[in-house]
Amino acid sequence: MQGLTDFVPTETKINYLNRLLQVGFDTLDFGSFVSPKAIPQMRDTAEVVEKLDMSATKTKLLAIVANLRGAQDAAIFEQITYLGFPLSISETFQHKNTNKTIAQAFEEVSEIQNLCLNANKQLVVYLSMGFGNHYGDPYSPELVEQFSERLVGMGINIIAPSDTIGTSTTDDIKTLYGHLLKKFPNVEFGAHLHAKSSHVAKKVRAAYKTGVRRIDCAVRGFGGCPLAEDKLVGNLATELVVSELNQLEAKLTIDEQQLAQAMLASQYVFG
Repeated sequence: MQGLTDFVPTETKINYLNRLLQVGFDTLDFGSFVSPKAIPQMRDTAEVVEKLDMSATKTKLLAIVANLRGAQDAAIFEQITYLGFPLSISETFQHKNTNKTIAQAFEEVSEIQNLCLNANKQLVVYLSMGFGNHYGDPYSPELVEQFSERLVGMGINIIAPSDTIGTSTTDDIKTLYGHLLKKFPNVEFGAHLHAKSSHVAKKVRAAYKTGVRRIDCAVRGFGGCPLAEDKLVGNLATELVVSELNQLEAKLTIDEQQLAQAMLASQYVFG
């Protein structure tokens, strides 16, 4: 929702998210504890989480944070299981996204990880520009491995390389995850990919067949990164991801009737 110009009423957010909680997802990325000046759409996240119905769902909540202050704000809510932090492989993007150097971001990750351990939360680190960047900053799969190794050394075991600008190929996906999963067998590697709708199925297939079992998606493919050169590149559409995983005979917990209802409800948020 954060890219929408008009503010989505708090009650609308709550009703929509409660719909999503009935679908059967493992995790729901429901909001962000970030500066309201930077992302006005997320200024009501604390109010939203208080009104989510967690009584009849196994879905765990994830909140995005961009600094220690945001992590402290999120950690007070018992309903939240995961805190997600964007750490960039690209020095340029790290500064643009969080106004920090990579070195400073690693320090923040360490502080947030300590907070999570004390607050019974789990930190999920997204490796932005995890498949390359368009700034000319250094990139290689080996660099992703080095970042992952540092994170593992901090005790972080959920890491999601992110194709921020949607340029990854199926070969890129197979190569990176094939290497990471073999190198760090105890880490849960996620796939946060962006793609045109016509490319979703093959990217999901590549990730799944390589062994990835944590795949991020968004209903109807809304969202994505404004830096993507093609405006048709967005988040992986949930309905397309579910369809492809069904083709692969993955054992999903998704209630597709509830997903259809959630997709209908999404029109009140996104139009």
